[in-house]
Amino acid sequence: MQYPTPHIHATPADFAQTVLMPGDPLRAQYIAQTYLEDAVLVNNVRGIQGYTGTYRGVRLSVMASGMGMPSMGIYSHELFCCFGVKNIIRIGSAGALQGQIQLRDLVIAQGASTDANWGNQFHTPGNLAPLADFTLLETCVSAARDLGANAHVGNVLSSQYFYTDEEDIPQALQANTAWQRMGILAIEMEAAALYLNASRYGGRALALCTVSDHILNGTSLSAQERQTSFQQMMEVALETAIRLDVQPQ
Repeated sequence: MQYPTPHIHATPADFAQTVLMPGDPLRAQYIAQTYLEDAVLVNNVRGIQGYTGTYRGVRLSVMASGMGMPSMGIYSHELFCCFGVKNIIRIGSAGALQGQIQLRDLVIAQGASTDANWGNQFHTPGNLAPLADFTLLETCVSAARDLGANAHVGNVLSSQYFYTDEEDIPQALQANTAWQRMGILAIEMEAAALYLNASRYGGRALALCTVSDHILNGTSLSAQERQTSFQQMMEVALETAIRLDVQPQ
């Protein structure tokens, strides 16, 4: 695939080997302005802001993924296949499904189950389990522990739905209970597509989420809090990035 692509107006030199990917473009902007030195806007096609700068001497990029697996699928595919990116760390929000998980806790997705058919395009003769890269996972768990984060590691659900038909609410609640019984920690909307793309195209991927709402008790953070108050998640992701085998440039 050539560049610039239909969705990223940049060149491979514009991106670092590691890209942090929040869903929200304004969160990408916030991270770049708050944490990166000499941050340069390298993409703004369709308002999907991408920046590259340095953090503690290591060159890093941050770019939004948009919402849902189709959007994450587009951007992670292009970053892996066209721009030479090696590592993508999703940093987003999730809804907790287990009682021991609290608002603002971190969920590190070891695996990403899904109710979507994203994996069908890869024509495996069975259901491939989308998993995080172990090096990224191990590094992130260590960083979270060192930074004192209350982090939970396990399986998440990457759902294709945010809203469901009102008449189906009892069915949706029943589905959530089934996922809960199977030990799913939280629900989000992007990790499975990211993990499958990384598996297929030789990249490394990890999803790290802050719990923004709780499916069981109905509590939640505001949109403004989700945009700017996930500092601990951001700092764990940044610490993970600089611990990777990425040389300062």
